[in-house]
Amino acid sequence: MKLDIIGDIHGCLIEFEELTKKLGYWWDSGIPVHPEGRLLAFVGDLTDRGPNSLKVAELVYELVVSREMAYYVPGNHCNKLYRYLSGNKVQTTHGLETTVSEYLALDKQQKDSFREKFLRLYEAAPLYQVLDGGKLVIAHAGIREDYIGKSGSKVKTFVLYGDITGQANPDGTPVRRDWAKKYQGKALIVYGHTPVREPRIVSNTYNIDTGAVFGGQLTALRYPEVELVSVPSTMPLVAEKFRDIE
Repeated sequence: MKLDIIGDIHGCLIEFEELTKKLGYWWDSGIPVHPEGRLLAFVGDLTDRGPNSLKVAELVYELVVSREMAYYVPGNHCNKLYRYLSGNKVQTTHGLETTVSEYLALDKQQKDSFREKFLRLYEAAPLYQVLDGGKLVIAHAGIREDYIGKSGSKVKTFVLYGDITGQANPDGTPVRRDWAKKYQGKALIVYGHTPVREPRIVSNTYNIDTGAVFGGQLTALRYPEVELVSVPSTMPLVAEKFRDIE
């Protein structure tokens, strides 16, 4: 199994194209295809805040659902968009407003098409991926060792939001415990969710959300080589969005 696992894209289509080309993917057919058969995997948060959320989501749908050429796990932003498109009442804040703005600009046929695709993508996705005989786990915000192989509300909350305490930071984001420092499992955990300036490697876990939408980088982890590949963001730098963890 040879994968290129992509961090949180958040609608940054330019960076996604550049990163996949740097990884050796060809776009001749309109989607990224690797000549040696490598596959893409996505840690979630495809949409929100960036300029091309709908196109990114449609590309991932094409890769994952239509062609079965990639792996995807949902992030918390994916979950919120899913609830919005399902007709649930959600606050269009924290980035969702950018995706909704794109969506509302479509005509009815385009809206119906996008809605159907995204709902299918989300509903077909596992909460987290256990791959390569259990050697690799892809989970949006990470996963505790004792949660691997399990489901339920606690596991879902952890995978989507991290090890939250129930308290909030001054900016409204949830306070999270540093679960990675306690992880002692044999499986390699690849995740995102928390923007860091450089990929964070702790206890056989890799946080590859390097804040593309906040002016950082878009990062991929090549597996099984365990090599990191990044491209710089075209977005303005928003320094306060990065969480520098020791």
